[in-house]
Amino acid sequence: MNSAETPAKPGQRKLLFSAGLSWMFDAMDVGIISFIAAALATEWSLTPQQTGLFTSMNSVGMAVGAAIAGIMADKYGRRAVLLWTLLIFSIASGLSAAATSFAVLLLLRFIAGFGLGGELPVASTLVSESVPVKDRGRAVVLLESFWAAGWIAAALIAYFVIPKYGWQTAFIIGAVPALYALYLRKSIQDPPRFKEQARAGAAARLSVRERFVSVWASPHRKSTIMLWVLWFTVVFSYYGMFLWLPNVMLLKGFSLVKSFEYVLIMTLAQLPGYFTAAYFIEKFGRKFVLVVYLLLTAASAAWFGNSTSEGMLIAAGICLSFFNLGAWGGMYAYTPELYPTRVRSTGVGLAASFGRIGGIIGPYLVGMLVAREVAIGAIFWIFFAAILIGAAAVLWLGTETKGRELTD
Repeated sequence: MNSAETPAKPGQRKLLFSAGLSWMFDAMDVGIISFIAAALATEWSLTPQQTGLFTSMNSVGMAVGAAIAGIMADKYGRRAVLLWTLLIFSIASGLSAAATSFAVLLLLRFIAGFGLGGELPVASTLVSESVPVKDRGRAVVLLESFWAAGWIAAALIAYFVIPKYGWQTAFIIGAVPALYALYLRKSIQDPPRFKEQARAGAAARLSVRERFVSVWASPHRKSTIMLWVLWFTVVFSYYGMFLWLPNVMLLKGFSLVKSFEYVLIMTLAQLPGYFTAAYFIEKFGRKFVLVVYLLLTAASAAWFGNSTSEGMLIAAGICLSFFNLGAWGGMYAYTPELYPTRVRSTGVGLAASFGRIGGIIGPYLVGMLVAREVAIGAIFWIFFAAILIGAAAVLWLGTETKGRELTD
């Protein structure tokens, strides 16, 4: 990456890389779930509904974790909450390898999801508050690009490890980030603007109810409505589509190994999606990136669901990864910019938490529809419609924040 692509100061680059690695480990854990679901469905003879429940359980934990961690990060600091959430998901992921029943596995995936859901909004808030205004949007999108690296790692683990060593080994690998938390203790600090607020004591004195009310107060109500709609539709469609990708490939007649291979190819397209979004977000603004990338995601979803040949399926999957993940980067960059410092993490956490409800419904809905033998093409038209609603919310209710200083 050159200086035009990353924050200029070495300290900012170190922060971006440190937070990005924790983000990568999160993505690796979520990505592994989609591949483990395909392997478990075969090994444990899971029904489509059980597979949908398994892939949704992470999002149940993430919904709870995002809300609680967002509030805690405004009260106790971004760094402390980032470390604890990283530890929680790492330990739960490692213990998942020892699960001997479906119920125990669901419980451990809930706990892992709690840590995951808490870490993501806190990390994006921390980076957003630590980077100058001219680089802020680009920095958060580049932070999000580590998600693609994590999914690529998950796809590689699925391709090389799961068929040979079993799904338990993939979960054990997911415990490695616990060691990384020790490094993060020394390399990451709370942003200066949060420290100033903490010294003043105003944020710490706010109750949970006051934080929630503040997010919905008149200055922020329009933004909050827009963000909750955006997060719900994006997370609903993303988890509904991507956690089922390996299974969709199986349903279309490919072998397990071949399905993993094709999903790996599609996953590689996430990186250029992020990098182009990182460029356009500072050139044309947040609303431009979100609306354009969401519209193209919707078109790609319709194309993928109704593809009839192998070549069309791969091409549509590549476009789906490219535009969907670019939109995710724009969403994470945009969300912290719409709230003041004292409730910023709360606002981001609540929006992410509401979005995770979509992440619960999406994969479970796919499982129900597949069980009823609804065509994959028809299922993907649902995601097409949902993504259009998210784009419309940004277009009509969103305010542009490009070049605007964060408020305290």
